[in-house]
Amino acid sequence: MKKWGIYGLLIFVMLAWGLNTIMMKVLVANFMPLTMTAFRILLAAVTVFIILFALGKVRRLTKKEWKYVAAASMFNVVGHHYFLSLGFTGTSASSAGLVLGTGPLLTAIMAMVFLGARATWFKTIGIILGFTGVTFIMLKSSGDVSGFSLGDVQVFLAIVAQAFSYILIKKAADTLDPRLMTGYMLLLGSAVLFVISLIAEPNGLSSMTGATADVWVVFVLSATVSTAIGHLIYNYAVGKVGAAESAIFMNFTPFFALVGSVLLLGETITLAQIGGFLLIIMGVLLGSGGLEDWLRQRRQQQIEVQIAKRSG
Repeated sequence: MKKWGIYGLLIFVMLAWGLNTIMMKVLVANFMPLTMTAFRILLAAVTVFIILFALGKVRRLTKKEWKYVAAASMFNVVGHHYFLSLGFTGTSASSAGLVLGTGPLLTAIMAMVFLGARATWFKTIGIILGFTGVTFIMLKSSGDVSGFSLGDVQVFLAIVAQAFSYILIKKAADTLDPRLMTGYMLLLGSAVLFVISLIAEPNGLSSMTGATADVWVVFVLSATVSTAIGHLIYNYAVGKVGAAESAIFMNFTPFFALVGSVLLLGETITLAQIGGFLLIIMGVLLGSGGLEDWLRQRRQQQIEVQIAKRSG
């Protein structure tokens, strides 16, 4: 597939992930959050395995690979979706989407701490800008600073857990296809979340019986398109164009979340959210290393073109 085709797929994924914040807001309003999340992740896991079976990518894991899958699942699926489902009950879809937009920034910080990635001035400035933007959003209350929103804090903890899981996924990627790892993580994580939901939400199963057909359509779309297909396409794109170029597209996710929350949910965007959004975008571009790597790749390509012209 040509690069522009892959870029188109990445835009589609960012749209799906941005709109998933709106879908999650709808779902937690109709179901108990943890029980709903357990079943939503289970459906995503089944979808991933159906696709992987069709591609001939399914195999048994080694004991060492299972250790990485189990550890990553606790952060990427259980921790991430536990805090995410609770967070959506206490914040707006627009704010949640903006906080989720810090994912690449947090991943870069985790890489510096645990993988020894180099800290540059670009990254340092980006981290400061990004977290300033998150603070703007967390402190908003109808545009005024009045205290932290618990829902936003829970969404932030969700993205912290997910960012740490990427370190474990990176370590396992030498022998394990990230797409297959995603399937096993979703399957294991959904089982753990279901056990937690039985304890935390005794009436959770009964809450899954009274929804209307349109809510179930949202449930299926969130699980299959946003979670399952979205992650598979993103992992494919990383393998084709690289992590740096793919990460830059993550900036579209909070944008689509903002637009969707206004058009579909009728939410009002505050000045604090707009300011936070702009700071997060600048922070992710600089702090994730995506812009820096992209500029480096562009310079290298220009040098190669010049060398080719001279030799020709």
